[in-house]
Amino acid sequence: MFVLLVWGRIRYDLIAFGALIIAATLGLVPTHDVFSGFGHSAVAIIALVLIVSRGLSSSGAVELVASRLIDPDRPLPLHIAVVAALAAGLSAIINNVAALALLMPLDLEAAKKAKRAAGQTLMPLSFATILGGMITLIGTPPNIVISEYRQGVMGAPFGMFDFAPVGLTVAIAGIAFVSLFGWRLLPSRTSLLDTEREVSKGRYVAELRIGEQTLAEDMVVEDLYPKANDVDVHILGLVRRGKRIRGLARREELRAGDFLVVEGEPKSIEAFMGQAGLDFAGSEKHEGGVVAPGLTLAEAIVPDGARIQGRTSRSLNLLQHRSVTLLGVARSGKSFQDRVRLLPIRAGDVLLLLGTPARVAEAIEWLGVLPLEGRQTEVVQRSKAGLSIGVFMLAVALAVLGLVPLSVALGGAVIGYVALGLVSGREVYASVEWKVIVLLASLIPLAEAFEHFGGADLIANQIVSLTVDYPAWVSLVALMVVTMTLSDFLNNVATTLIAAPISMSIASATGTNPDTYLMTVAVAASCAFLTPIGHKNNTIILGPGGYRFGDYWRIGLPLEILVVCVAVPTILFVWPL
Repeated sequence: MFVLLVWGRIRYDLIAFGALIIAATLGLVPTHDVFSGFGHSAVAIIALVLIVSRGLSSSGAVELVASRLIDPDRPLPLHIAVVAALAAGLSAIINNVAALALLMPLDLEAAKKAKRAAGQTLMPLSFATILGGMITLIGTPPNIVISEYRQGVMGAPFGMFDFAPVGLTVAIAGIAFVSLFGWRLLPSRTSLLDTEREVSKGRYVAELRIGEQTLAEDMVVEDLYPKANDVDVHILGLVRRGKRIRGLARREELRAGDFLVVEGEPKSIEAFMGQAGLDFAGSEKHEGGVVAPGLTLAEAIVPDGARIQGRTSRSLNLLQHRSVTLLGVARSGKSFQDRVRLLPIRAGDVLLLLGTPARVAEAIEWLGVLPLEGRQTEVVQRSKAGLSIGVFMLAVALAVLGLVPLSVALGGAVIGYVALGLVSGREVYASVEWKVIVLLASLIPLAEAFEHFGGADLIANQIVSLTVDYPAWVSLVALMVVTMTLSDFLNNVATTLIAAPISMSIASATGTNPDTYLMTVAVAASCAFLTPIGHKNNTIILGPGGYRFGDYWRIGLPLEILVVCVAVPTILFVWPL
């Protein structure tokens, strides 16, 4: 199984599940325990953390904080320090993959505005999200797995913030390194073209409705220019009483019911709509307007012969019949004077459709257009940011005070997010990374068999015999180095489940504190900095950053050495042998 996982040609969940079935066939795993991993609390907690992360991002809470802290005009080291600190703090409370997904577009946009290569900042950002996950129990799967493993062998799990003294110390040292020195070690060949290629997608002409909430005071169109510039949206004009006002209408006073004509990418249009308090055209027909639950922006290209070809959105009654709004149209970079809903659609146009995912899918099929894979933008419900944070903090407080188990507290948060409309029933299941769930559920019985039949003792005895003539902390360093090396090539959940029994065996053989070694495994299993395959975040940045496989060790190797030098003394101080 280990060889196949490192080989990487077969999906890791299939390898783990296949190994579980073979182990059961050979009698290494009792028949009644084959699927016990699927009922393990660690599996439930990891799934619930992913759903909670989706709810927090849907509320715009993260975007609100990030937009105030990220400034492309800062010196590069300071920019990296601020973004890395934000990423680490965010990763401590939500899944670190979700943290990167939220912050990477903002960092790419900052790189574009500052005219610098995205590769200078994306790797420090990725590493910061990995480091931040070490701070709390729910920050990264290895911490959850180690905590649940401790409960199984010692009767009590680690608490929510038991990881904080070591994790926070390591995260601060790592962020200082990547901000001051690490980014300088990256190759200079990553160019601005990488950034431009990543962020350059279709630009749409769209109409956004001026509502009462937009007009807190007397405003003219020009007053919205700063917010539009911040998110790379161009304001093209104004529509009043169904007619386009000539020119850009810069000095025209805004009135409720007017439509602002803008041009930009879907994510930029959505962000501008939220920051300026605008609604989409046709929002008066949708219950709840822009804060209606579960809305998404989807892009679709018009083939020859489509139902909508040569017709307009209004002539098809798209909004009335399908509850979907044609928000924007992209036409080979060309602008047009017609209103979006009155524009005759041509073959080759790309449409920006807004509605619930199910309604949009039905409309796409009915219109005869072709959806663009991976080109969907969630409409953020910014008015619910405070509620989402409150629900999450209540769940954490209940778990920390010991009033309810963590899994129950997170389950309550998920129910709260569903009730608030931040996560739909479909999104509850879509948010879970089922490959990781199957991997973990398959490896739990295998890890128990690995320990029961003496595999862990065998490896632990080898480490102890090699370090017997040295101080006790040397075995700690050896365990950390071995676990780090595994994590650079294996999924961190698999690494944790392999290394945890070994750490307990070392503690038993040396008569020392098991928590010292368990905490060492938790830190080391999260430190996958040498390769793009050790952690999903490293894989995500590979293309946008213009990196090669060998670029990671340039920062990763000194960072892992730094982690060992900082983590081992801190662990020995907080969790003495």
